[in-house]
Amino acid sequence: MVKIETKIVNNLRALSATMIAKAGSGHTGIALGATPIFYSLYNDVMNYFPNNPNHFNRDRFVMDSGHASALLYASLYAYGFNYTKEDLINFRKINSKTKGHPALNPEFGIDASGGPLGQGIPMAVGMAIAEKKLASRFNKEDVALVDHYTYCFAGDGGMMEGLANEASSLAGTLGLNKLIVLYDSNNITIEGNTDLAFTENVLMRYRALGWNTIEVNDGENTQAITSAINLAKQSKDKPTIIKINTQIGFGTPYAGKNTIHGMALKENDLYETLKNLNVNAPLFEMEEDVKNKLAERVAHHNNLFENEKAKENYYKCKYKKDYLEFQKWINDDYSKSVDWSKLSNSSSNEETRTSSSIILNELAAQIPNLISGSADLAPSTKTEIIGGGDFSRENPLGRNIHFGVREHSMGAIMNGIMLHGGFRVVCSTFMVFSDYLRHAVRMSALMKLPVIYVFTHDSIGVGEDGKTHQPVEFNAIYRATPDLLFIRPADRNEAKIAYKTALNSEIPVVLGLTRQKTENLGKLTANDVGKGAYFVYDSGDDAIIYSSGSEVPLAIKVACELFGRGVKAKVVSVPCVERFLMCSKQYQERIMCSNITNRISIEASTDYVWYRFIGVDGMRFGVDGFGFTAKGEELYEKFGLTTKNIVKKILAKI
Repeated sequence: MVKIETKIVNNLRALSATMIAKAGSGHTGIALGATPIFYSLYNDVMNYFPNNPNHFNRDRFVMDSGHASALLYASLYAYGFNYTKEDLINFRKINSKTKGHPALNPEFGIDASGGPLGQGIPMAVGMAIAEKKLASRFNKEDVALVDHYTYCFAGDGGMMEGLANEASSLAGTLGLNKLIVLYDSNNITIEGNTDLAFTENVLMRYRALGWNTIEVNDGENTQAITSAINLAKQSKDKPTIIKINTQIGFGTPYAGKNTIHGMALKENDLYETLKNLNVNAPLFEMEEDVKNKLAERVAHHNNLFENEKAKENYYKCKYKKDYLEFQKWINDDYSKSVDWSKLSNSSSNEETRTSSSIILNELAAQIPNLISGSADLAPSTKTEIIGGGDFSRENPLGRNIHFGVREHSMGAIMNGIMLHGGFRVVCSTFMVFSDYLRHAVRMSALMKLPVIYVFTHDSIGVGEDGKTHQPVEFNAIYRATPDLLFIRPADRNEAKIAYKTALNSEIPVVLGLTRQKTENLGKLTANDVGKGAYFVYDSGDDAIIYSSGSEVPLAIKVACELFGRGVKAKVVSVPCVERFLMCSKQYQERIMCSNITNRISIEASTDYVWYRFIGVDGMRFGVDGFGFTAKGEELYEKFGLTTKNIVKKILAKI
């Protein structure tokens, strides 16, 4: 007689294979190979509540191997989450809940978007950091308000990504004992056996990184998988990775072969697979005894929620003040109620990274759940929360996270902290090094996570470090990214509004800040700064100049010089192109001044977005190369970004 757990596993396999076959695309291999892992998680181990799927104290589950999405949806459907048979039938179709790769939606049991290999482990690390920090702040001896595990499902491909190793190294250093990685090892990638390019001993590497390591030799043994996870949960000082040896495409005619990786089974192969799995149910259905057993598990997990609420109510009654504070943290109340009048003003010239530092620390005084991190550059990016302490295994309350020289994992870990909830985060590096975390920024935008990225040394003004450190093309990259705000403030006042915009944003924000001092623009209308573009100088309608950041004072000097030559001009500071394009048509028309024919832009970048403001016949003063080794002022001279050169060329044209 077949054991019920085996029947459940094979029914889940049948659902996954059928979904992919019906869609005509997908990844049958991993979905059928890794099913016992998902069974152990959802049936035996993980703490979740189908009727209250986004309850704060649930276990978190991150899919690094997001191409196993069919298996995830089948499991969520089977274990009571809000999916229907029609959702499974519509797998990979437009506007479906069941997308090709999982898209963030805690209401439907998806704690993070998955797909790009390597992103999952650092996001899970971020969630584990958030859990540890909140638990340290709010838990009491007699009641743990925050007490859950973070699981990450990853495969051979994810283990090859350097990003995953960056994050795993930090996790071992920090002793994140409530992080458990489930490593589905089937020794197959798209091109063939992993021996082609990947022969290392992964568990030995993770031991060197400070992790517990466990191996399950038989990936079909659900009891062994469950026992391994329960053993991992006993760790007090280390994260755990469990290597589970599986067979790709289990039950299909192509089991163990790389061809099954991204294959959707044809009709004959599908029915052969269902026969091999001994599943006797119509397509998209499960056998009756399986459905009955699953209903019991769903009821069990929903009943667990009552225990959670009882614990929460006990805490609320006994520790009322801390409970109210906890609610403020998880509801992001502090960042929504900043008293901006308490922030200091400045009339002096200063680097905008210095402006940012002053603002950040003044905000940190009002937002106790604001944390900051840097890729070993805090003294240069000036993003340390002074007096906030350093986060470590010994000091989980520290507000400064030291990521080491690990830019990519820094961004992805911050995504994980934001996904978990309870914190607002700032992370920083030099803008030119932000390329290392470019995909993490993209994931922030995809998931609409309002991470604040502080990227300093934002132009050729960096100077003598040379072209490797001069990010001339980066403004264009960030302005071209959907669901992302790129803000390049010119002085303290604009920087203050940039932070206000960031804290009120529902999408990520990149701040481009200077190493060199910029001239203070004087008292400006805050409301207009927040609109992304506004007038900072106006002597007439002969010409109009658009600029951003450190080049705005230069633009004003040009306009003043032109005035002395009989040419009256307007100057528009454009700290955020995206915000400007969100404004009303009336405001846009007022700023665009379409009646003015002489149109100029000044920015030390390669960005062609300025032709949107000046038209194809406008005069663009920018940078069209990678830069040189020289002092910042010498570089501005070399690229023609000087008052003398710009005025000369404008006068020659008009």
